Amino acid sequence: MSVIYLLISISILVAIGFFFAFIRAVKTGQYDDDYTPSVRMLFDDELIIPKHKIPKVENLESDNSEILSSNKSINQ
Repeated sequence: MSVIYLLISISILVAIGFFFAFIRAVKTGQYDDDYTPSVRMLFDDELIIPKHKIPKVENLESDNSEILSSNKSINQ
């Protein structure tokens, strides 16, 4: 039974120690800004948009006529 009293008293001392550590952290401002650190990693890098050249489409009419002729042969 004396072991239980010893364990309870040690656990109470540890709990009091953690409580004082928490109070000290709050007073020093450790928990002041809880939103910015969670989103800071989202905005660290700047967005770099690559500049690609848009390929030119040539012979658009001939491509369309080929597609149309293939569609006509499928429908027949």
